[in-house]
Formats: sequence, structure tokens, C-alpha cells
Amino acid sequence: MTDLDTRRAELADNLTAVRSRIDAATRAAGRSDTVALTVVTKFFPAADVAALAALGVADVGENRHQEAESKHAECLAAGVTGLRWHFIGGLQSNKASAVAHWADVVESVDRPKLVSALDRGAAEREAPLDVLLQVSLDPPGREQRAGVDADDLAALAERVAAADHLRLRGLMAVAPLGEEPEPAFERLARIRARFVADHPAADVLSAGMSGDLEAAITHGATHVRVGTAVLGSRPGVQ
Repeated sequence: MTDLDTRRAELADNLTAVRSRIDAATRAAGRSDTVALTVVTKFFPAADVAALAALGVADVGENRHQEAESKHAECLAAGVTGLRWHFIGGLQSNKASAVAHWADVVESVDRPKLVSALDRGAAEREAPLDVLLQVSLDPPGREQRAGVDADDLAALAERVAAADHLRLRGLMAVAPLGEEPEPAFERLARIRARFVADHPAADVLSAGMSGDLEAAITHGATHVRVGTAVLGSRPGVQ
């Protein structure tokens, strides 16, 4: 067996385990819908992305523009098609237009300045760019909070909805560090209920990662973002 065969077998086993966790959590929550899996491939090579695609993965997530742009091009050159590429990390406004050229979904829109930049880049696409708004679940006053405050969510949503080349699809959130995920995702469920009442078509909820996907599914996540549990520990810091 070659190294490539060994890696593919490892990924297949890991995917089976993660999908089993997702299915079990969905059943335990009394849900009959399907929770989608986005495999977070940041820091891992295009060969892993190709292997995942061959194993039926439809969605992959990246959080660094230059790495993702290069990996996306490498996959296309190798004939790997049919993937949906998600940008899931903090996004600088000066890179937003470029991200719109390769990403199919941007999950981390948290301020108005990004909306206009993404809309400019998405104008060159054949189809609208799907957008999720990242809402903060951190306690008030915490420094370096990720995401838009819940109180400012409505105004940001209206900005995206009014953009010509963007499509508002829902929300994304990350459980705060140092806090149990359950109460954070309970807060998220309440935020989402109010949001969907105003934007019924924007019903995607991307929440939950390798360590807390069960709690996220319990509280309504429609998509989970899993890296380590599928791909293993990250390669050396790049």
C-alpha cells in the first residue's frame, strides 16, 4: 500500500466516525433533517482535498486567502471539481474582493465594510456569492471579539440583502473559549430564531467543530465545520 493509499484509508475511517457522530447527535436532538459537513482543510495539501472529494465530501473550508486561492487552483488543474469552497476565517477588507473570486461561501462577514468589498468581487461571478453573518457569542466587553454583536445583526443583514451580487444564507458562530459550548449555543438558537423570522430564506446555521458539534446540533446547527477529527493534527505551523 502506498502512502497515498494509507492516507485515503485514514481519511475514510475518520469521515465515517465523524458522520456517525453527526447522525447520532441529529437523532438524539429529535431531528429528521440532515446536518451538512464542511471539512476544514486549512494547512493541509491539495492532495488531501482531492482525496476528500473522492470520498464524497462536498464542502471544504479555508481561512487564509493566499493558501486557499492556490489550493483551489491546484485542485481545478488536477480535475477536482464539484466542491463548494468556504472561507471561514477572519477576513481583511482589502482581500475580500479577491476571496469572492474563488470562494462559493463566505461564512465570516461581521462588518459593513466587507459587504461592499465582497460585492465588488462577486460582480465578476456567474452566480451570487453566498454569505453567512458571523455573530459573536462572547460576553460583552471581551477584547478581540469575533463576529458582529447580536444587536447589530439586523443592520448588517440588510446591507447584505441589498447587495447586488451577494445572497444572504444565514449565520455562523463559534463557541467562546473558556466557556462550555452548551449555553453559548443556546444563546445562538435564540438569536437565530429572531433572525430567521426576518429573513426566512436565510436558514443556514454553521456552528460546531470537532469538539462541540453535538452541542451545536442539539441547538439547531444545519452545518458543522470539522477539521482535526477528519484530517488529524495540523501540520507544523506555517
